Amino acid sequence: MSQNITKTDEYQSLIADLKNRIQAAQIKAAVTVNTQLIALYWEIGQQIAEKQQASGWGDAVIEQIAKDLSREFQTMKGFSRRNLYRMKQFYAFYANRGEFVPQAVAQIPWGHNDLIIQKIKGQDKALWYVRKTLENGWSRNVLAHQIDSQLYERQAEKPRIDNFTERLPAPQSDLARETLKDPYVFDFLSVGDEAHERELETALVERITRFMLELGKGFAFVGRQFHLEVGGEDFYIDLLFYHLRLHCYVAIELKTGPFKPEYTGKLNFYLTALDEQVKMKEDSPSIGLILCRDRNNVVAEYALRDVNKPIGISRYALAATLPEELRASFPTVEEVEAELGKTAAGQGIEEATNAVDPTPEQAAKPVEEQGREILAEVKTARQKRGKKQKGEN
Repeated sequence: MSQNITKTDEYQSLIADLKNRIQAAQIKAAVTVNTQLIALYWEIGQQIAEKQQASGWGDAVIEQIAKDLSREFQTMKGFSRRNLYRMKQFYAFYANRGEFVPQAVAQIPWGHNDLIIQKIKGQDKALWYVRKTLENGWSRNVLAHQIDSQLYERQAEKPRIDNFTERLPAPQSDLARETLKDPYVFDFLSVGDEAHERELETALVERITRFMLELGKGFAFVGRQFHLEVGGEDFYIDLLFYHLRLHCYVAIELKTGPFKPEYTGKLNFYLTALDEQVKMKEDSPSIGLILCRDRNNVVAEYALRDVNKPIGISRYALAATLPEELRASFPTVEEVEAELGKTAAGQGIEEATNAVDPTPEQAAKPVEEQGREILAEVKTARQKRGKKQKGEN
């Protein structure tokens, strides 16, 4: 083969296509492996819970099961007493939904699922964090941070102050409202309560990676003190972003004091200038966000009522204003920024099992025998599943 072929566009296109196919197959395989692992843990938790209920066994049996499973499957990790107990909790947490492992739950790693059921009470709230993990590709540390910063309460429960529904078409207004939080937590900043707006702006830009994590998925940083010229006069937007999912510019104005009605007029003016001078024809209308230390909801709603540009008004909180116990639970800035470059990966797995119903003869037996019986049932279930899969193939 001539060496010149490797330099042609046709050859380079072939290699790029092959790489994409291989990477796609690797991702698909990892997702499949993770799904089977979660199914396995669900079934083990189910069998232990049902066996204990039917036979009256105590939690002491879990330690024996851990020993027997670890001895039998020496190349597999995850069969410690603690992890088996977590599998039982995992099954019990979602069992009353009347379905096998919820589909979204099976798509995130075990470490994420374990973290959610340990920290969250209530299935709806837990499943909200599961969906957000899938949407944003959060690592376990980032997920822990979002839970500790009460993202659900700030984004899903708190009443939002904006006019997106009135000023944007339905699909975009819904997505814009989902993007808005209240308050935004700037726990990663070292500025104090008395910091001026420019100091706050500088600190946010210096920590832009962490700031964009708090803003949410889809934000691309355009610049600070973004220059606009209107009628020969100069104007500057504090922070300008482009949102990749909304396909629009997002102008952010920072205010270190409480919200004032005149802030909306100024931002409305900036958005008009952005749409006239910067927005491309294919872009959606620009959106504004006012971040302030405090807000009177009634005043804010009145201020937005006759504004013709889409604007949201949210509060922000610094670390110094958060409870000490909450601040202590956050990961450090360095930990979070390190996690941003990682992709949430699944864990190793052998294969999933089917649940096996308990037999009445197994009641009131010694702990060692109880554990070995469950081990035998797991092995039998694995064999049955293997035969079934061969028959389907």
